[in-house]
Amino acid sequence: MIEITEPMLDGLREAVFLRLSPKRFRHTVAVEQMVARLCALYCPEQTPLLRAAALLHDLTKERTPAEQETLCAAYGLPVTPQDRLAPKTLHARTAAAMIPEEFPQFADEVILSAVRWHTTGRGDMTLTEQLLYLADYIDQSRTYENCVILRRYFWGAGPQDLPPEQRAALLRDTLILSFDMTIRDLLAERTPVAPETVQARNRLLAEAAEH
Repeated sequence: MIEITEPMLDGLREAVFLRLSPKRFRHTVAVEQMVARLCALYCPEQTPLLRAAALLHDLTKERTPAEQETLCAAYGLPVTPQDRLAPKTLHARTAAAMIPEEFPQFADEVILSAVRWHTTGRGDMTLTEQLLYLADYIDQSRTYENCVILRRYFWGAGPQDLPPEQRAALLRDTLILSFDMTIRDLLAERTPVAPETVQARNRLLAEAAEH
């Protein structure tokens, strides 16, 4: 695991600022702040890594679908017909692929996997992947109704006051609710649902049934 210092994060924030629109940068910083709050609850030792992942997670978000495909080709990432019907998912893949080349000092597996899966999720998500996914959904810059509902659901439960087992259950239940919301929206839009999203939801439901 690489060691990330505060000056490194400051420099990364400045570099990301130059690549994003003001609106996207505000969201990015809000995700960094939210993931730090989540790390304080679940894995304080991973805070610097996940703050870096938050700063990098939308590195290519504002690229057009055509530009995303060009990046995929450059990094050897396959693009399926389903991907073309849901191009918003491509930025997670291209951002993760870009980090080792353009920000090699942050090419840690924890960072790369969190960035790679922050949009769709996947079956057997790691804790760090879950936390970036959730931070991206409930950061304070989000005003979309589902994001507000999910943010209130999680923080309204008072996770800071819960014992570890209940705190873990709250995270799991919040993630399940987030996937439910995402899938409902995609169905309403007649947009393909990534298999990884379904797998993530099903895995979390199975874990909930075991407890």
